[in-house]
Amino acid sequence: MIQQHEYALLGGFNRATIGRWLGSLAALISGGLVFVVLSAVDLAKSLGLNVNLPPTVLSLVGAGAVYAALYWLFDRRLWKFGPLVKLLRVPDLSGQWECQGNPLQSTVATPWQGRMTIIQTWDKLRLRLETDNSVSNSLSAALLFDEAVGFHLMYHYRNDPKIVAPELKGHHGFAELIFDRDGQSAAGDYFNGRGRNTFGIMKITKVN
Repeated sequence: MIQQHEYALLGGFNRATIGRWLGSLAALISGGLVFVVLSAVDLAKSLGLNVNLPPTVLSLVGAGAVYAALYWLFDRRLWKFGPLVKLLRVPDLSGQWECQGNPLQSTVATPWQGRMTIIQTWDKLRLRLETDNSVSNSLSAALLFDEAVGFHLMYHYRNDPKIVAPELKGHHGFAELIFDRDGQSAAGDYFNGRGRNTFGIMKITKVN
C-alpha cells in the first residue's frame, strides 16, 4: 500500500527547532494543568469532600502527553496557519491539481493530461498523479525555498500502467516543479527511466 512519506526541507525552518519549541510549551502547559488539578483536589478536600486522584489523571496532563497532543495539532493544522507559513517557509500544497504534460523526446509524442492529488502534513507528503493510462505515486520528495524564485518541489515517483494500457511499462522517474508566488500553479520538467526513457515539461494548476 502506498503511504505518505517524509520529505526534506531545504531553506525552510529547522524541524528540530520546532520540536524544541513545542517541548518547552508542553512543559509549561503541563505544569499549569498539574497545578490546576492539584489545587482542585486540595480545594475539594478543604470542603470535606473525599477526593481520590488516580495516577492516570496526572499522566494525562504530563509533559509527554501534552507534547504528543501539541505535535499532532501542529503537524495536521497549525503549520498551515497564514502567518506561520511565512515564518516556516513551507507552503501548503495539499489539494487537487490539474496537470498538463508535453513530452519532448520526439516530434510525434502526444501531450497528456491528468489529475494530481497532494496530501501534506508538516512531516509527510504524498503526490498521486492519475492519467487515462497510468498512476504515479511519489516515493521521496524535497521542498526547497529559493528567495529569488520561490518554492521548488522535487520528487521521485513510481509509475504503474493501468490495465487499459498493456503496451506501457512500469517505471521510475523524477520531476521538479517551481511554484508561482501565489501558490496556485507550478511548472517544471520530468524525466523517466528504468522502463520508459522519456522526458518532457509539465504544468499543474490548483483546482481545489
